[in-house]
Amino acid sequence: MIYKTVFPLFIDKTTCRFSVWAPKAETLHLIIIGHDQPHKMHREKFGYWNVAVKGISPGVRYKYLINKKDGFPDPGSLSQPEGVHEASEAIDLSDFEWTDGNWNNNPLTNMIQYELHTGTFTPEGNFQGIRSKLDYLQHLGINAIELLPVSQFSGNRNWGYDGVYPFAVQNSYGGAKELMALVNDCHNRGIAVIMDVVYNHLGPEGNYTSNFGPYFTDTYSTPWGQPINFDGEHSDAVRNYFVQNALMWLRDFHMDGLRLDAVHAIFDFGARHIMQELTEKTEELSIETGRKYYLIAESHLNDVKYVSPTSSGGYGLNAQWSDDFHHTVHTLVTGEKKGYYVDFGKPRQLSKAIKEVFVFDNKYSEYRKKTYGNSAIKNPGEQFVIFSQNHDQVGNRLHGDRLISLSDFETAKVIAGTLFLTPNVPMLFMGEEYGERNPFNYFVSHLDPELNRLVREGRKREFSDFFGDTSDAADPDSPEAFEASKLSWNIEDDKEKKAMFEFYRKLIELRKNHPVLKIPDKDNLRITEHGNLFILERWHGENRIIASINFSNQTEKLTIPADYKTSLKKLIDSNDEQWKGTGEVCPDIITGGEEIQIDERSVIVYSTKY
Repeated sequence: MIYKTVFPLFIDKTTCRFSVWAPKAETLHLIIIGHDQPHKMHREKFGYWNVAVKGISPGVRYKYLINKKDGFPDPGSLSQPEGVHEASEAIDLSDFEWTDGNWNNNPLTNMIQYELHTGTFTPEGNFQGIRSKLDYLQHLGINAIELLPVSQFSGNRNWGYDGVYPFAVQNSYGGAKELMALVNDCHNRGIAVIMDVVYNHLGPEGNYTSNFGPYFTDTYSTPWGQPINFDGEHSDAVRNYFVQNALMWLRDFHMDGLRLDAVHAIFDFGARHIMQELTEKTEELSIETGRKYYLIAESHLNDVKYVSPTSSGGYGLNAQWSDDFHHTVHTLVTGEKKGYYVDFGKPRQLSKAIKEVFVFDNKYSEYRKKTYGNSAIKNPGEQFVIFSQNHDQVGNRLHGDRLISLSDFETAKVIAGTLFLTPNVPMLFMGEEYGERNPFNYFVSHLDPELNRLVREGRKREFSDFFGDTSDAADPDSPEAFEASKLSWNIEDDKEKKAMFEFYRKLIELRKNHPVLKIPDKDNLRITEHGNLFILERWHGENRIIASINFSNQTEKLTIPADYKTSLKKLIDSNDEQWKGTGEVCPDIITGGEEIQIDERSVIVYSTKY
């Protein structure tokens, strides 16, 4: 396997080396906008072409001319200032003045992750807007943000999963240097940055890669387009392209980790899976730079293979998302039973998701009509990122409605408490920390009206199976769908939002500092359910917590186990008036054997020695 740089690289201030992979081209020329003559490129082994051009500076625009006929933007473009169809821009990634030399990545065990979409997180809808909210995130207690994909896509409004230039930073967000400035500011505030990357397909509009080489394969299929050619003819160079992409984000943009989108749609039946290769190259980079990087998979397979060591046949990734916690909570509070929710809704499934992560671990799924999954019981808690909401689970609903809008304020607090009491890595979806009720819709702004029409009709077909009538669905390519998805903020002017924010802040503080909660230990944990009342116990050494999680609409009674020999102090009660609750009924101090009354829709945490 040959590893080669596939994006423009400035050798010095006035010399840039251009490289591209085009194995079937007979001739290849570099066209620099403003130059009288094209620059002939030199062919190397395995279909790589390159040329070094002197007397140019960062900012020049260029295209590649294939066989003296057709000119296209660079598949390895670092910048598309005029969008996906126009000339690429050569920029120098090494001229940013970093001030994060003392930064050490936050361990996964301590992370409080926060998923956000750059275009809708702030009114500005760009990286500068995110920078303006970093003090807010730091005050909340967030120590890792996860950016939805920021690679160049068509138009200005998109979730980011239709990117067509994996190396280029979206121009409407501010481009490469603004992204670097964001990461630099985050590090100086103790916040790690994880970026969502898409290695299972590329978007449709502005996708010129097939003109250069066989980046895609017809052997497999995905719901979003042709999958990437990771195991067919010429796949070495395709693998190199995406390995170089991952390394660029980590090395040149100082990203702390990558969230790998839908790895179940990455097909590779070679002896060395591309996920394993990414793991190995990332570890090499970590040794080289002295910094720790994380690779986090999104997968719906419930398969620990992705996070198992390569020595035992796994891919060695650091963590993976798990949907089962979300599905169990969602069905418990909404009662929905359509689509994949048909498999969930039983209280014992929430207990299992908390204790064992995967509910379906070689169990039969009615939705899938098959048995799937394997056991994660032996895997440590920090290998799984869980959430009660995310962009998919909210945005793929007919009205983009958030969980608080499907339940109520008190239930939303119970859900939050449950999330932070688990021994896994918690992730928030932007705005949930103050009870945001604005929707998060699916939105696009393709330049091709026909493509927008196909997206609109495709979404309605998907929604009709789950929700029935789709007549009032938001139009994905309308500016209104995008604008409605922006966070409302105004926390200080809204008592409910302020109370929810402070409640989340307290939960995060407990999660980060409590000697039991800050350790992602699944072994020293016991959970029992009594209908929709859950009793969660965790311990570490002599420190113990006991929490009541009541999703029911009635008060319940709880007898504290007699083996609690010392008194327990109440740490948090969602019914406290400071969280805009109805008022506490549980005592501040309790002892083993004592019976207490648990309010409806409440979460209460007691602790020894804290």
